[in-house]
Amino acid sequence: MRPHFIAPIVMACWFLLVFAGCSSKEVAQKPEPPKGPIPYKLELPLGLQPDSAVIPGDNPLTVEKLRLGKRLFFEKALSVDGTISCASCHIPEKGFADPERFSDGVKGQKGTRQAPAIINRLFSAAQFWDGRAASLEEQALGPIQNPVEMGNPSMVPVLDRIKTSPEYVRAFKEAFPPSGEITDETVARAIASFERTILSGNSPYDRFGAGDNAALGEAAQRGLKIFKDENKGNCETCHASFNFTDENYNNIGVGMAAKDPDLGRYKVTKLEGHQGAFKTPTLREIANTAPYMHDGSQKTLEEVVAFYNQGGHPNKWLSPKIKRLKLTKQEQADLVEFLKSLSGEVTWFEKGN
Repeated sequence: MRPHFIAPIVMACWFLLVFAGCSSKEVAQKPEPPKGPIPYKLELPLGLQPDSAVIPGDNPLTVEKLRLGKRLFFEKALSVDGTISCASCHIPEKGFADPERFSDGVKGQKGTRQAPAIINRLFSAAQFWDGRAASLEEQALGPIQNPVEMGNPSMVPVLDRIKTSPEYVRAFKEAFPPSGEITDETVARAIASFERTILSGNSPYDRFGAGDNAALGEAAQRGLKIFKDENKGNCETCHASFNFTDENYNNIGVGMAAKDPDLGRYKVTKLEGHQGAFKTPTLREIANTAPYMHDGSQKTLEEVVAFYNQGGHPNKWLSPKIKRLKLTKQEQADLVEFLKSLSGEVTWFEKGN
């Protein structure tokens, strides 16, 4: 080969080597796709406030955890005889409430309190009618170990049943890497996470507030004014803010005429004045979650409004917020129409799947 051909060939080879080296380096430095659970961003319906969400720092929402939590929520194997799941009492088609006054537990047993709707629990810390659970995580384990509801003496047999399922073992590893432990805590965290995605918003009331004047009929608009008027319904005293609850406890007289009344919050705190006090429920989806009150004693919204109109039921511990309203029949009907306008779009993780 002639000398004047050698130099260009050498240079060409050198450039190829350099280019190949750079390419290899670029490939090596290319970031790998993220490993582990995928963070889940909640999309809230119109009317809900993201800044009010209660999500513990040690239990962030992830796709894998929500998928597991949803499966556990509908899992009848959580009950001692395989007949009851969370969804048995919190029925999606019924606003995640129960149309029966008292829900059926294992062996047909019934409790003494109405199953509360779990709509918008994202915005609440304490749970149950009496607030005895400090979080959704703590609440999730209650019914599983309740002798009347799911009937397990402890979480031990529940965890043993779950561990026999290869699908659950895999799902827990995906949701709680690297160990994928199946424990009281991980079960509770998964179920609570799913429950935080059960939301209601985008109601006629919300659309009206967003500027759609046609979203509320005339009767509902009159009812809205009564709801807010301190000299009329004065309902915002307890059913406050965007979720229509102050998350507080009040004695409004429900059930207090009984010989041995349910003392509610008092059983938890033992504080004088808490006798017969129960948590203020959200009014979201209220038209779809009958019956009403902690004992399910009110069958219709008309009955509820009439009860408040008469000033509740007098008793030693009646909240000072409860007074006779003296609303006319028309005003009561208008208030009911407004309450109906608080039912809107109910969403949850992977709805329809």
